[in-house]
Amino acid sequence: MSFARMLAAATARHDSLLCVGLDPDPARFPAGMKGDASRIFDFCARIVDATKDLVCAFKPQIAYFAAHRAEDQLEQLMAYLRRNAPEVPVILDAKRGDIGSTAEQYAREAFVRYQADAVTLSPFMGFDSIEPYLPYDGKGLILLCRTSNPGGSDLQFQTLDSGDRLFEHVARLAAGAWNRDGRLGLVVGATFPQELARVRELAPTLPLLIPGVGAQGGDAAATVRAAWRPDGPIIVNSSRAVLYAGAGEDFAAQARTVALATRAELAAARG
Repeated sequence: MSFARMLAAATARHDSLLCVGLDPDPARFPAGMKGDASRIFDFCARIVDATKDLVCAFKPQIAYFAAHRAEDQLEQLMAYLRRNAPEVPVILDAKRGDIGSTAEQYAREAFVRYQADAVTLSPFMGFDSIEPYLPYDGKGLILLCRTSNPGGSDLQFQTLDSGDRLFEHVARLAAGAWNRDGRLGLVVGATFPQELARVRELAPTLPLLIPGVGAQGGDAAATVRAAWRPDGPIIVNSSRAVLYAGAGEDFAAQARTVALATRAELAAARG
């Protein structure tokens, strides 16, 4: 099943716009695991089990695994997700941005080694940085557009000769000339609701992956009002607020409590 169809099905089945980001930091693990990088899989699997019926997607961030030489644990986690939450799409947050044969290898990493349903990409080397991923039929390609960090404005908010801001130009390309087979989406931060609304205007039906809700301070209700449309899916990511909701043995139950509350807040804003 394609990423788009999986996302639509999981959103409907779980009545959820929530994506849980899997950013395992051993220094923040609960008692009994704290500081132990060999427990990354165990920690993430507990979070998955506690939230898999509450989410429209999971989003493992590759750097949190690679930094601890835990790529094998990421492979193990991806296999676990396919067995235990097969209806939930998995977005590999890698933000790759190269071209040519190097990009072909990154695509193989995402879709063959890790079996992801979608991957995040940086589009700033142009369509050449996207094209190597297209041979993997049905896989989602989610492009950085207006990111949640303040420094994103250094480039993304610059005005082009056309009058567009750079992020607006990326949105136009993703919704138009670059979206040759309907598999593109955009990353737009919850911390910029006005720009989020503008991206939705320019790309009315593209899936929007929206980080910044929770620990980064983005407002969940404002995010939904700005971006959700019946034919325009959104994937609202929360990582640290869910993962580290509790510091004891009941950390997974605490994560579920926060995920439930966030899902409910998003649903109420959608109406």
